[in-house]
Amino acid sequence: MSMHCSLIFFLLFLTSLCKSDDQLTHAKPLTHSEMLISMSGKFALGFFSPTTSNKSFYLGIWYHGMPEPRTIVWIANRDNPIITLSSAMLTVTNNSDMVLSDSEGQNIWMTARNITAGAAIAHAVLLDSGNFVLRLPDGTGIWQSFDHPTDTILPSMKFLMSYKAQVVQRLVAWKGPDDPSSGDFSCSSDPSSPNLQFFTWNKTQPYCRIGVESGMSVSGGTYVTNTSFILYQTTIYSGDEFYYMFTISGDPAFTRIMLDYTGKLKFLSWNNHSSSWEIISERPAAACDLYASCGPFSYCDFTRIIPACQCLGGFEPVDRTDFSKGCWRKKELKCGKQSHFVALPGMMVPDKFLHLQNRSFDECVAYCSRNCSCMAYAYANLSGVGALGDPSRCLVWSEELTDIKKLLSGENLYLRLTDSQVEKKSRSLKIVLPIVAFLLLLTSIALVLMYKNRAGQWRKKENQKKLVLGYFSTTNELEGENTEFPFVSFEDILSATNCFADSNLIGQGGFGKVYKGTLEGGNVVAVKRLSKGSTQGIIEFKNEVVLIAKLQHKNLVRLLGCCIHEDEKLLIYEYLPNKSLDAFLFDSTQRIVLDWLTRFNIIKGIARGLLYLHQDSRLTIIHRDLKASNILLDIRMTPKISDFGMARIFGADQNQANTTRVVGTYGYMSPEYAMRGAFSVKSDTYSFGVLLLEIVSGLKISSPHLITMFSGLIAYAWKLWADGKAIELVDTSVVASCPLNEVLRCIHVGLLCVQDYANDRPLMSSVMFMLENEAALLPAPKQPVYCALNNRGDGEGSESMDNSLNVMSITTLEGR
Repeated sequence: MSMHCSLIFFLLFLTSLCKSDDQLTHAKPLTHSEMLISMSGKFALGFFSPTTSNKSFYLGIWYHGMPEPRTIVWIANRDNPIITLSSAMLTVTNNSDMVLSDSEGQNIWMTARNITAGAAIAHAVLLDSGNFVLRLPDGTGIWQSFDHPTDTILPSMKFLMSYKAQVVQRLVAWKGPDDPSSGDFSCSSDPSSPNLQFFTWNKTQPYCRIGVESGMSVSGGTYVTNTSFILYQTTIYSGDEFYYMFTISGDPAFTRIMLDYTGKLKFLSWNNHSSSWEIISERPAAACDLYASCGPFSYCDFTRIIPACQCLGGFEPVDRTDFSKGCWRKKELKCGKQSHFVALPGMMVPDKFLHLQNRSFDECVAYCSRNCSCMAYAYANLSGVGALGDPSRCLVWSEELTDIKKLLSGENLYLRLTDSQVEKKSRSLKIVLPIVAFLLLLTSIALVLMYKNRAGQWRKKENQKKLVLGYFSTTNELEGENTEFPFVSFEDILSATNCFADSNLIGQGGFGKVYKGTLEGGNVVAVKRLSKGSTQGIIEFKNEVVLIAKLQHKNLVRLLGCCIHEDEKLLIYEYLPNKSLDAFLFDSTQRIVLDWLTRFNIIKGIARGLLYLHQDSRLTIIHRDLKASNILLDIRMTPKISDFGMARIFGADQNQANTTRVVGTYGYMSPEYAMRGAFSVKSDTYSFGVLLLEIVSGLKISSPHLITMFSGLIAYAWKLWADGKAIELVDTSVVASCPLNEVLRCIHVGLLCVQDYANDRPLMSSVMFMLENEAALLPAPKQPVYCALNNRGDGEGSESMDNSLNVMSITTLEGR
């Protein structure tokens, strides 16, 4: 009986410590050992300390049920912490106020209301939206936490940016990662134009200009994110109020906007798989996104892969090594008839504008045209969209233009330039008309000659085509196959590359040089030209054309044509504007572009390309020279495997071959290939494993001196894995944002691929399955003993190996 009573008492004690009601009433105050939990359990309100070592305590709201550390979304007493937690209590008073007090009766925090509640006593409730609302018995809200944000905006929260043209609400960042007191960074409307601009501030100075509003009564957009929900953002004018709100649909994921202590305004979404917050977007998004960092008359170009400062048209840099000094005019500006305006599309307009109200477009243009001090103007026609009072938005600038950005979607900025910077139409007509008449005569003559010459040209091209087909008839790699070779004439290539002009040169290597060219019709291509003096490349040239002409996959570079003319042998590829993977991965200034999501997509794309070569294509292809410089990247950073000059074709029943001519690059070669000349699909698997470890770590396999006390990258990766410290292998530029389970799985797969014995390595079909299925069980990798031998630098160990081409692999097609 005594034991039974003790159990009941213990359960009652636990219940008192774990109060889970969502309401606070006059009769039920909240003590330090209790918390309120919203009806669905999404949010909790209670007392917390940022760290176990921090002796200060706060009343706040956080996401309930998430792993530690807690994600705090609102704090009541951020600048007046509680020293003795056991004495803290949150109560609803007889006057329907909420008061946070200590045992000595001192008020630490209380609600500030603008209305009188009356005789009835209110109660507070924590909603599933994260809003803490003080209500009267009839349901009327008299105070809510959404009206007093700290550093976070939640879905459906009405963030009041201005009221009667005065700044109202602002986000204020924490002072530090573990200090929730008010920091130096804040976010709010611009006091000088509260209905038009939104800034992040560092104390009182602009830090980043987030956006320029159109002035419409309702504006915004729908954004489909790369997660499982759709984001709706709106800015709304309602009476005297101007406010921002966002909502989501689809998967009810946790989402929030927060200003962190470093000054970054982030849009975040919770990823259940990685149990971490993922960044959907953030501002500032680049170094030149900081306020006025590009200097006067210069803009931050966000249409580039890496945003950078550029001068406006008609301007040049004051100092090409320091864009913060801005740009100046190439020609002195003159007013009146000596100047004109040019439209610059897709711009986020400059700061420090004058807003002229109730102006038509023509009136806006006229105002700027007749004022010599007017440098630029921008106009938005708001008629028919519910604008309040003024159906237009005319902005003009009379001083230097600062903090400009070029976006993928923006508005027109009309910039004043001198007429001397363009050709005058009237003068052009006087010159052009007689020239046109003369050209018409020449054109008539040329058409006649062209008609007579067409038959001869056709016969010449057919002869060149027969030469190409005859050249490849000696290639027995595809004996019995009816191969259709894409053909481009040498004359077309000369025209496309401007006779192989140096200005079109984009890369060179053991094969020869690579040129950018534009074929007739505007198709931009990369032309690989076999060097006449090269001792290697003839066999590789034949091999690459025969192979790649038959391969079609989005992760393989696409061959568009080939050409043989006398001693000239050329390959024509699709042009890829980004450089090869190594140009990003091993460059400290470029690797920031390769965030973890991009790296993981590149890893999977390379794996898909190899799987196609090994299994899904009509032929079984062994690449034999897979490495970072042979992975090209298109405009969307999609990887494409290139350089098939060293590739080999396997027959239907063949799974391994031997050669006395070992080709490839040390470090990427499998042990059995480098030492015995034996190669198979597992040789490519080994190279893929090396490449995967490079992508994860940002370290070169050929630079063992970068990893002290280890023979190379494989040995280093294995040691960290064996010691349970594999996360230390991850590139420091992505380690803070990458999902832990995903990156560890990649390292695990990489170590499986670089095992010494070919039979231990997985097929690429298994590699793809392991990369894309988190639930798949992975076998333990075996310690590689060959890593001390294969991690030799390109500078070392580059001697020939039975006529090996070694590191002199076929040129990488690099875009600028």
